[in-house]
Amino acid sequence: MERLHVDEPATDTGGGLVRVRLDVSYDGTALHGWARQPGQRTVQGELELGLATVLRHDVDLTVAGRTDAGVHATGQVAHTDLPADLFAQHEARLVRRLRGVLPPDVAVTAVRQVSLDFDARFAALARHYAYRLTDADAGAPPLRRADTVAWPRSLDDGAMRLAAGLLLGEHDFAAFCRRREGATTVRTLLDLRVHRAGDLVEVHASADAFCHSMVRSLVGGLTAVGEGRRPPEWPASLLSRRERANDVPVAPAGGLTLVRVDYPDDDQLAARTRVTRARRD
Repeated sequence: MERLHVDEPATDTGGGLVRVRLDVSYDGTALHGWARQPGQRTVQGELELGLATVLRHDVDLTVAGRTDAGVHATGQVAHTDLPADLFAQHEARLVRRLRGVLPPDVAVTAVRQVSLDFDARFAALARHYAYRLTDADAGAPPLRRADTVAWPRSLDDGAMRLAAGLLLGEHDFAAFCRRREGATTVRTLLDLRVHRAGDLVEVHASADAFCHSMVRSLVGGLTAVGEGRRPPEWPASLLSRRERANDVPVAPAGGLTLVRVDYPDDDQLAARTRVTRARRD
């Protein structure tokens, strides 16, 4: 099988390539994150194997956000480039056929052709995550145990909301990130909300992008406030640091779900990709 590489936007110069968007959901409990790893079950590995099985053609996927081991998704987005005739042959039945070859904890919910300017990673405007935890004495409901963390102490959601509001905007979130060589930790936090419904506490986080472990660290900082161990001003006070704050706990992966990725209209995709690539570089 011919292997396609999609690090750069595809150009249709006689090769007949089309760009294909995949909407993906997964239960990350038994998966070692998004990126393929030798000897480990990963989302990318399972998807690429499933696609190759159905299409009889190797596939390289580019993803909106590389989730960590144990993290879930209901709205992940990936893209790949395929020969136009191959995609046309399989398009109508591809979702159903993938259902037959993918493991039960990974699903492709939609597939469609998109503009060649579409880039699942660099064209994204925002990523939206939800973190679920419960301080109920009984712990998480059995049917939600995979995506809801049983918190051992009561939480003051009002104090958490105050702390969350102080973190909004563009900042260097180095204190809340596991630094990667050459990667910036400056991010624009568009939304950080805390909502309680009975014993369930949900933290919703939206940003142009998140650095490694950022959402789980933000939740960890908010829970320290909710437990009364830190004042509401404490998480925002860490924004002056330029390295990881070891006193910020990282919340367990199982409570985190990527729920949506936003993209601009087709006529703005190329411009958005150029801007994002320049910022990352």
